[in-house]
Amino acid sequence: MKSFISSHDVADIPALLDLALRYKNNPLADKTIGAGKRLGLIFMNPSLRTRISTQIAGQNLGMDSYVLNVGTDNWQLEFEEGSVMNGSTVEHIKDAAPIFGEYFDIIGLRTFPGLKDRSLDYKEHVISNLQKYSGIPVLSLESATLHPLQSLTDLITIKENWKSGKKPKVVMTWAPHIKPIPQCVANSFAQWVNAWGEAEFVITHPEGYELNKEFTEGAEINHDQSKALEGADFVYVKNWSSYADYGKVLTSGDGWMLTKDHMSFTNQAHTMHCLPVRRNVELSDEILDHSNCLTTDQAANRVWAAQAVLSELLRGKS
Repeated sequence: MKSFISSHDVADIPALLDLALRYKNNPLADKTIGAGKRLGLIFMNPSLRTRISTQIAGQNLGMDSYVLNVGTDNWQLEFEEGSVMNGSTVEHIKDAAPIFGEYFDIIGLRTFPGLKDRSLDYKEHVISNLQKYSGIPVLSLESATLHPLQSLTDLITIKENWKSGKKPKVVMTWAPHIKPIPQCVANSFAQWVNAWGEAEFVITHPEGYELNKEFTEGAEINHDQSKALEGADFVYVKNWSSYADYGKVLTSGDGWMLTKDHMSFTNQAHTMHCLPVRRNVELSDEILDHSNCLTTDQAANRVWAAQAVLSELLRGKS
C-alpha cells in the first residue's frame, strides 16, 4: 500500500480486516516494524478519536508521532495554484509538503469540505496536493469527501459482531442534525461496504439527499425508512447535507431520528454511529444506551484500523 485515501488503495479488504483483528488480539505483535520511523499528523479540523487512536496505533508499531494543528501550531497553508498570497495564508503547500516529506516517513491529514463549492470539494485538492508534493505515503484522517479509517473501523466492528453464515443486512439511515454536515462519512461507508461485498446494503434518506452515485453504486436506495429497516441486522445512523443542492439542509427531518419504534422493524439490530453524536437529535437516548449499540466498540476499533493501515504503509515503503 502506497497511500490510504479510499477503498481503492486496498488490494484485499478482508485481509486488512483480519490484520486489524489480529492486532486487537496482540497489539504489540509488530512493535518494531516502525522503529526509527516518524508519523506526522496534520489537523486542519478538530479531532478526538482520530487523533488519539492513530497516535496509539503508531506507538504500538514503534513509531514516534508528531501532531500539527494548522493555524495554531504552524502557519496557515495555501493550496491554490498560482495564488497571490497577500491574504491570511502564509505558506504554500508546495513549499511546506516537501519539508514534511523530509521530516516524516508517513503523513496523515484531516481536513473538511467547505460545503460551498461542490466541484472544489470533490476534487480533493487539499489532500491531493499533499500527496503530490510530499513524496511520502499519505494517510487520510478524513478528507473533503471520504473518511476511510472510520469506514474500515466500521467493517471491523460489523465483522466481529456478526456470527451467522449468511450476509448481514446493513442499513445506513439519514438522521436529522442542527447544521449542514459533510457527506464524507456516508460516502465512505457506502464505498467500503460495496467494495467489501459481504453485506446486503440499503441506504435510506429523505428525497433530495441522494449521495454521489460514484459511492453508492450497488446499494439499494429506499426513501421509506421503516421499509428499509425491515430485517436489518446493523443500522448505521448518519446525517449528511444535500449533494445535489450542495451543502443545503432540505428538511427538518421530522420522524427520521432513530427510536425504539424504528428498531421494532429490524432483526434486533445493532446500531452504529461514528461519533460525536447529538443525543435525541440523531438518535434517542434509549438507542444509544441500549446494549445493542456499538458506538463504543467502533471508537475502540479505531486503534486497530489505524494500526493495520500504518503497518501496510510501512511495509509498502520499505
